[in-house]
Amino acid sequence: QVQLVESGRGSVQAGGSLRLSCAASGRTFNPFAMDWYRLAPGKDRDLVARIMWITGNTNYTKSVEGRFTISRDRAKKTVYLQMDSLKPEDTGVYYCRAGYAGRGYWGQGTQVTVTS
Repeated sequence: QVQLVESGRGSVQAGGSLRLSCAASGRTFNPFAMDWYRLAPGKDRDLVARIMWITGNTNYTKSVEGRFTISRDRAKKTVYLQMDSLKPEDTGVYYCRAGYAGRGYWGQGTQVTVTS
């Protein structure tokens, strides 16, 4: 069983920065990828960023490219999302997800609010 706990929620003005963390627990932790998703008001939950757990390769949705950086610390079983140059449209609940073959594990979500 894998449990994920996000932290780093906050409210910032446009142009500001926040750093989210997602810490995993469980005896064995070896996902193929870790993701950050965003649930914005009135929208579906969308993938924002992904990092491959072994290789560290990353990819981003177009709207956050150049502003967000996903990283991981394998020893700490933690994934991060550094969010810079935040915009009001980045507001939402951010969830981390651990991807395994056939299923994924989700965190409880953390609220990010960006004011103009």
